[in-house]
Amino acid sequence: MTVHVSDLERGRGFHGKVLGLEEEPPNPKIPRAVFKLPGTSTRLTMHVQGPTEGGREPGTVSGILFHSSDPVAVGAAIREHGGAVVNEPWTMQRAAVEILRVVVADPDGNEFILSSAL
Repeated sequence: MTVHVSDLERGRGFHGKVLGLEEEPPNPKIPRAVFKLPGTSTRLTMHVQGPTEGGREPGTVSGILFHSSDPVAVGAAIREHGGAVVNEPWTMQRAAVEILRVVVADPDGNEFILSSAL
C-alpha cells in the first residue's frame, strides 16, 4: 500500500519514530520509504506524489488499521509529534471482546486507526 506525503523526511520520521514502524533499508536511487507492517508481509510505502502520478493526494488516505496495546497513549504521543487525534478514543463491542480505538492523522492528514484488538 502506498501513502503519498508532502515531505518524505517528515513522513519517514513520523511513521518510523512515532508509529514505530520498522523501515527497510532505503534505496538511494528511489526517493521513497518502505516500512514493514508487524506480523504481516505487507509493506507501507510512502513518497512524494509526482505531478503526473495517479492515486490519492497527500492527506486523503484513511482506514488503515494498526494494532496497539495502548491506543490512548499512542494517540497522545502522535499529537506530541505533529500528528493529530481525529476521533477521540471510543470503545466498541465485538462478540465478547471490548475494543478501544482512536483515529489519528500524520502531519499531512492521512488517517490511521489504532485498535486494541483486530
